[in-house]
Amino acid sequence: MKAVIETGGKQYYVEEGTVLYVEKMDAEPGKAIEFDKVLMANGVVGRPYVTGAKVTAEVIKHGKQKKIIVYKYKQKKNYHKTQGHRQPYTKVQIKSIVSK
Repeated sequence: MKAVIETGGKQYYVEEGTVLYVEKMDAEPGKAIEFDKVLMANGVVGRPYVTGAKVTAEVIKHGKQKKIIVYKYKQKKNYHKTQGHRQPYTKVQIKSIVSK
């Protein structure tokens, strides 16, 4: 089965066994979490969500992505500013997709 889920303001196309990097969630590694905001499940499109559908996943780990450099510059004003950012993420593996 295939599904489209929504989490962290983003949409993900998933199948069973898919490994995703999603926005950081409050869950311990090794625990199961459920995504109930399912936009599509097995070809059935919801309005906006499919009723009774849920996707179960297991949290693998938490971490931070690679650092990106944010550089601000204004010409002729002697203004330079360098800043780094590392976005936190949660790595999850999809275990099952249930559609009613």
